Formats: sequence, structure tokens, C-alpha cells
Amino acid sequence: MKITLVVPTYLRPQDLARCLAALKQQTRPVDDVQVIVRDTDRKTWQFLETFDRGGLPLNISPVTVTGVIAAMNIGLEAATGDIVAFTDDDAAPHPDWLEKIEAYYLADDQVGGVGGRDWVYHGTRLEDGSQAVVGKLQWFGRLVGNHHIGSGDGREVDVLKGVNMSFRRSAIANLRFDQRMRGTGAQVHFEVIFSLTLRQQGWKLIYDPQIAVDHFPAQRFDEDQRNSFNSEAKINAVHNETLALLGYFSPLQRFVFMIWAIAIGTSEAFGLLQWLRFLPKDGDVARQKLWACWRGRWQGWQTWEKS
Repeated sequence: MKITLVVPTYLRPQDLARCLAALKQQTRPVDDVQVIVRDTDRKTWQFLETFDRGGLPLNISPVTVTGVIAAMNIGLEAATGDIVAFTDDDAAPHPDWLEKIEAYYLADDQVGGVGGRDWVYHGTRLEDGSQAVVGKLQWFGRLVGNHHIGSGDGREVDVLKGVNMSFRRSAIANLRFDQRMRGTGAQVHFEVIFSLTLRQQGWKLIYDPQIAVDHFPAQRFDEDQRNSFNSEAKINAVHNETLALLGYFSPLQRFVFMIWAIAIGTSEAFGLLQWLRFLPKDGDVARQKLWACWRGRWQGWQTWEKS
């Protein structure tokens, strides 16, 4: 099988250098690398002009639209592989990454997607942990991630994570990442709707923690700054999650999900109960988060209704 790897990048030439160096070390060499670069990103273009490819089959395409989705769709259009894999510019795949990915596709024709664990580093500190439940969507709408601390054997999941995922080309066919996802950079939860669409079509999605990348979360250059609250970023993230789930659920599940989301929610997407839980510690910030989450839910519902 032929493997294409898509790497969107923006203003992170040092991180991209580490990523490309890791690709050179793959025990199963990559057949096609598509690096997608913002047209205004002079730092990265200058880096790539002098980069020693060392036999790496590197192809570079510009993107003129903000947001990771536009870049990844350009990568999908240009991909020539039977398997299309994705990672971030601030990640470094382990040497056996592609080898282990390919093995799942060769073993089972019903496997439509394969991903694994991202070992998250904060500077030199590794964020460790162990969770058996990874990438699962509960019937009422709670989405469990845990891809970065998953343990155990390979198993079927509902959702893969963007930093470490791949898809069978025949499974995704003409499918593209949904341009209704909001955000000017990361566009959080973009992989949810893509993964759930494949699940709806009957394809298996596999998560194996032995399929690993090292992830060094780098600076973002948009409204979503990871560890600091931004109202617009929160609205966008909750909108995206809501839109993805509404399109997947049955009418009864949609009703239950919206009641649960507004009344209870999660630590990332507050409902009323989560606001009360965090109120003593966060004070007025908790109120701002609740209001942003409720707005995101409502706007996600509106976007879904218009589709």
C-alpha cells in the first residue's frame, strides 16, 4: 500500500524540522509527504527552501485561507496514497509509526481509520497517565478523549485525534473536513465529525496506544491559546462539537444531548452543574465560561438546522 502523510504548518519552522526529521527515521518509509503552508508564512517558506530532504518525498502546497481545515483539505486533494495519514507540525512520530498503521489496514479490509497515542510533553515534562476508555461517544453526548493517555491493546473507537490519525483512501472517498467548523487556527473538534461520518458508514476506527507520536504543543497564533480562557475560542469549540454530534445522533438523542449539555456538561464545555462545581475556584471566569458554552451550543444548533 502507498502512504501519504499530510502535515499542515504555520509559523513553526523549528517544530516542523523535528517532525520531518522523525519522518526520515521511519522503519516503513513514507511514500508521499504533503506539507501545507500558509502563503503569508515567510519563516516556514524560507526554512523549506534550505531544508535537506535527504530522500524524503516532500511536496509543498500553499494555502490562502486561515484554519487547519483548509490546509488539510488541500492535503487530501493532493494525496496519492492508499492510506492518508495526518500529524501536526509540533509532533514527532515514533520510528515504527507508519509500519504499525499499515499493518491494521493490511489485516482487515473493514478498517477505515487508524490512530494512536500522542505522548504530550510540556517542555521536558511528560504528561503521563493511563486510561482504558479512549475516543468514545456516550449515548447522551459526552465525548471521551483520553487519546494522550490511552493504554491497553488496540480496539475500536468512535473518534480519532488529529495529531495521530490515518484513513483508508477508499473509505473516505470524496469526504473532506467540514468547512462549517469554526476557528481561525486549530478549529477544535474538526476530527470528530470526520470520524463519526465514517462510523455512520460502517467503517471500523482503531486506536492503538502503541501507534505513537511525541507531541510538543507549540504556540498557537489564533484566538485559541490552549491554557487561557478566550470567549471566542470557547464558543467556537463548543459550536464545533455540537454541530458534529447533532449530525450523528437520532432525534431522541439530540433532545437528550441538548438537555444534558445545558444542564450538566463537562469540565471543557460547561452546563449549569459544571458552572456550580467550578464557581468557588474560578469565580466570574466560571460564569463567562458557562455563557460562552451556552452560546456555542445554541450557535451549533443553528448551524446544524441550516445545513
